[in-house]
Amino acid sequence: MEITPTIRAELEKHLKREGLTMTGFALIAGMNPGTVSGIITGNRNISALQLDLITKGMDLPPDHFYDSYVNECVLGIPTNWKRISPFLYRCIELNRLDCLKKVVGMLLDNPTYLPQLFDLAEDSFKNGYIRAAAYLYENVAESEKHQHSERLAVSQYRLFQIAVGKDQNRNLDAASKFETFVNRLSEVDQLDALKDLANVYRSLSKWDKVYKYSEQMGRLGKAYYDLVHNSERREQESPKQLSRPLFVYIAYAELMCANACDAKGNHKQALKHLKNYTDLSWVKEKDPDTLLWIDKFQHWAKINTYVNRLMSGDVSVLPDYVEYMACEEHIFAELLNVIEAANRYNVDVDYILQRFESKIAAYQESSSSDMYSQQFLPQQYARFWYKMAKYSLNKGRYPYGFKCLIHSLEKAGTINHALLIANCAGLFDRFREYAAPETLAQYHFIYQEVWVTNDEKDGFVFDDE
Repeated sequence: MEITPTIRAELEKHLKREGLTMTGFALIAGMNPGTVSGIITGNRNISALQLDLITKGMDLPPDHFYDSYVNECVLGIPTNWKRISPFLYRCIELNRLDCLKKVVGMLLDNPTYLPQLFDLAEDSFKNGYIRAAAYLYENVAESEKHQHSERLAVSQYRLFQIAVGKDQNRNLDAASKFETFVNRLSEVDQLDALKDLANVYRSLSKWDKVYKYSEQMGRLGKAYYDLVHNSERREQESPKQLSRPLFVYIAYAELMCANACDAKGNHKQALKHLKNYTDLSWVKEKDPDTLLWIDKFQHWAKINTYVNRLMSGDVSVLPDYVEYMACEEHIFAELLNVIEAANRYNVDVDYILQRFESKIAAYQESSSSDMYSQQFLPQQYARFWYKMAKYSLNKGRYPYGFKCLIHSLEKAGTINHALLIANCAGLFDRFREYAAPETLAQYHFIYQEVWVTNDEKDGFVFDDE
């Protein structure tokens, strides 16, 4: 194939301008003189590595010739994956998605490239190149939409993982689209996918969905655990790597089922699930990671036993619960439970709030990049201030109550949480007559901002919290 003039011509101009021979440039660029000669004379194809060396030798940005390279050396020219894949990886690394899309668009015409494009998407995802990964997964999924391949299911799973964030509307849409693909995954990927689905629906307060996918995760985890610990199976294959010890999925399924039951008011059923992850004596592994997780579940079981009793109306457990949570580094999930119980059962918890007054005043939503935290912590932050507003307003502490309410409304708007927005509006209307003029003005300003932002997103999420 003859190299068209642009890249070659630019190289020749550079040599003349700098007074360099081909050998001299080869030394600067770290190339073989024969390779430089072959490129200039048009007798040699340019590889992605050679292109990088040329641009570096010419002291140009790494992607300076990328548009030219696509047009001259890729499009309309017979190619193979071994030659083109290094260029695609460089496009991803340098965020040249325009060039990536041109080349991938050509490759998609040949279905034999789908496995390689999927592997490229997986590498991009693992290395944090999310925009490129999303584009690749979308195209792989579209090309295989009429198939029932595991590759299609994994692509949909990755798109679900990429889509999930703070926006509840987007999270609901992503979860709904992915649901039909979860059972097509391998049993290992299914465990993580079911965990992720349950967590997303938990953040959306879709408790029936939480229970459904948690229960499914538990059944699959138990079956897989039995197979892994079967001596014949263990000799035949080693299990695919999970993101955490296998028993965790079984125990976590029980924890999530318990949470769902508690949220729906079925505290008796919740207690049964709680007991199932309290006793983990059946776990065979004894490695440090396993022991660490067992300690976590024992701790959660202790906390959730208090919560179960408290939400059942046994407020006598409050002193013990407070003493236990006082030793915790992060206490706001527990404070949220305390305030929820106070509102539900008309209990005075002022002494508890006073004890943790400094922590409440300093409460800021922590930032995190993991999927669970992105979904759940912003919602917890908004709910905490809503419950605080409700408690304070009912106590007649109007300035502080309205301040908490506006905090909650702002965050509920940011995460597009329709029920919390509606609850904030209802609570404000109930106590409107006690709001100072400046509070009324601030509330209406925030509410208009929330309305405009979410109106542009084309609707809210409606849930059953």
